[in-house]
Parts: sequence; structure tokens; C-alpha cells
Amino acid sequence: MKLSLNPSKLARELAIDIVGSLLIAIGIYNFALNANFPLSGISGICLIIYRFTGLPIGLGTVILNVPISILCYRLLGKSFFFRSIKSMLISSFFIDVVAPQLPLYEGDRLLAAICTGVISGLGFALIYMQDSSTGGSDFLMMAIKALKPHLSLGNIFFIIDGTIILIGGLLFSDINGIIYGIIMSFCMSTVVDKVMYGIDRGKVALIVTEHGREMAFEIERQTGRGATLLKATGSYSGLDKEVVMCACDNKQMFHVQRAAKLCDPASFTVVLESSEVLGEGFKV
Repeated sequence: MKLSLNPSKLARELAIDIVGSLLIAIGIYNFALNANFPLSGISGICLIIYRFTGLPIGLGTVILNVPISILCYRLLGKSFFFRSIKSMLISSFFIDVVAPQLPLYEGDRLLAAICTGVISGLGFALIYMQDSSTGGSDFLMMAIKALKPHLSLGNIFFIIDGTIILIGGLLFSDINGIIYGIIMSFCMSTVVDKVMYGIDRGKVALIVTEHGREMAFEIERQTGRGATLLKATGSYSGLDKEVVMCACDNKQMFHVQRAAKLCDPASFTVVLESSEVLGEGFKV
């Protein structure tokens, strides 16, 4: 894969990096830092170092990323590597320079954990969705994803970060901090999965009818979605049937059902949830 130099695409990636990095920085610095509970990922390790030595979190992130980047370079590829370096530098800048200019949250620790998970999770998801990362444990997470593609990024995120949170909590003898950290990590991994995979969620309609072609035409007329005709046989009547299978988004399902009733009031419709729809007309 070649490194993209398209100006418009690069500008879009930079804009997403800036928004995602700002959200990550606010979650980590403005909500988590003052709450004194262990963070996840390389940020969690850097937070431990910061509390012992005063080394800025962003600078510590860059330092720790060097050996991890070298190890993961071959597996993840040059294009992903350079995009991640760009995202890592931008996010480190926002954590060390921009976030300290904003007020710190000084409220309830539980709310701080939830806000950290949700806000930072949105930021991480935006960066992951452009095939990039913020380095550190993200490199490890993407490496695991490459080796075990059936695992969701949220699940890998939770396992890695939960381990780091546990270590950090034990080092500071903060059991409550471990609990809050796990809550934060759970919220973060859930948001990452929901944003990355939920954005492509849709529905699949399976419609049993004797007027498959007419129904498929009407569905396409009303929604612009094509359909697939499957041959079927009624188990009770023994008559030949057709199953019209149509994948669509949530808003279009109403029109699919209306088209089915219009063409064949006696048709039988099953609506299924689809976690992700790939292919022409959907996400490629």
C-alpha cells in the first residue's frame, strides 16, 4: 500500500486527527488526571511515570512509542506506521499543550471515569476509522487484530487496557481506582466498537412471497436498494415460494416493509439486525 499524498485526503485526515486528538486529550488530561485513577494503554504507563517523576505525559508517550514502533513496523506496514506517527505526534501535542489550557474536572470520580471513557473513546474511534492509531498500545492492539481479525478492536482494547489499569491500581494501592479504571476502560471499548461498527449497522429483510420479482422492483423503486431472490418451498403447502432478501439501513426498512405489503399483503417478513453491511452501495 502506497502512502497517500492526495491533498484533500491528507487535509481530511489531519482534520480528523485534530478532532480525535482533542477528544483524547480532554478525556485523559482534563477528566482522568485529576481523578487519580489508573489510566489505560501507554497513557496509563506514562501517567504512572508522570506521578513518580513529573515527565510530561505526551513526551513520555513519544519516548515509549519508539521501541514499540520498531517492533510493529514490519507487521503493520509502512503506510499505517506513518499515519500513526502523525496521529501520535498530534495527540501528544494536544495532551501536553492544549489540554492544560482547559479547566480540570474536579467532580465525582465515577463521572470522571465515564466521561474519560466516552470522550476518549470517541477520539480513538475517529482515528482508528481512518486506518491510523495513536501508537503505543494501539500498535499492539492493531498487531493482535491483524493476527486475530475475528476479534473486535473494543475487546482487544479492553483486555490490554484492563491489564495496565490493574497494574497501575496495585502500584498505587488504589482498589477504588482499579474499579473506576475498569469502568472507564469498559466505556471506552464500548464506544470504540459502537462508533466503528455501529455506524455501519443496518437491517436485513427476508420476505417470503409468491411475487418476488414484482416486490423486488417495488423495493428498488421506493428505496433505491436492490434485492436478491431465493428459491424456497412452503413446508406445509409444498408450493414454490420466493424469498426476497434486502439489506438496507434502519430508515429504509419502513419503506421495504411498505413495499412488501403493497405487492403481496399475504407475504411473510422477517427483519434481522446486521452488525455491518459491506459491498456495493454500502461500506466498501
